[in-house]
Amino acid sequence: MNDSKLVYSTDTGRIKHDDTRPSPRSLSSDGVVRISRETKGRKGKGVSIVTGLDMDAKALKSLCSELKKKCGCGGAVKDGAIEVQTDDREKLKSLLQAKHFTVKLAGG
Repeated sequence: MNDSKLVYSTDTGRIKHDDTRPSPRSLSSDGVVRISRETKGRKGKGVSIVTGLDMDAKALKSLCSELKKKCGCGGAVKDGAIEVQTDDREKLKSLLQAKHFTVKLAGG
């Protein structure tokens, strides 16, 4: 997804943007949190992506930080989804189930 923002134009000069749009949320239509594994575009390194969490950006960042500490790895919040640099999806599943989320492992 290419979200390039125009910051300067030779016709009008510097362009100001209103960042009033809401932060991206990873919504799930059925209320299930899904954990998938992805390696594409990451030089073969696998990451687990947690989607379907109906939380604001601050709560997502807090949950991401907690998951990273418990798994002993890195990660980030991108486009409303949590990316954790681990292949241990079972551990992520048990951690999220302990927080009373309905969790499914997506993909192979």
